[in-house]
Amino acid sequence: MNEADVLEVLRDGIWAVLLIALPALVVALAVGVCISLLQALTQVQEMTLTFVPKIVVILVTTVLALPFMYATLATYSERLADLIVAMD
Repeated sequence: MNEADVLEVLRDGIWAVLLIALPALVVALAVGVCISLLQALTQVQEMTLTFVPKIVVILVTTVLALPFMYATLATYSERLADLIVAMD
């Protein structure tokens, strides 16, 4: 295994992590912007108002995206296993 192979494995690992985290991060961003806009319009500055909806929406999004997350991680793991076997 040379340096190019190691860099490719690292790049694929970072890409897999980004793909796995992307659904929850996008939804958290959207909910945060909506709640911030609502707080700015109504001048309600309750600190806990931002956390509870985000936690609930992130939990629901994570549950709904679990098949996608599993498939992404399984594909990456299978590729790593194939590279390990090919090294022998």
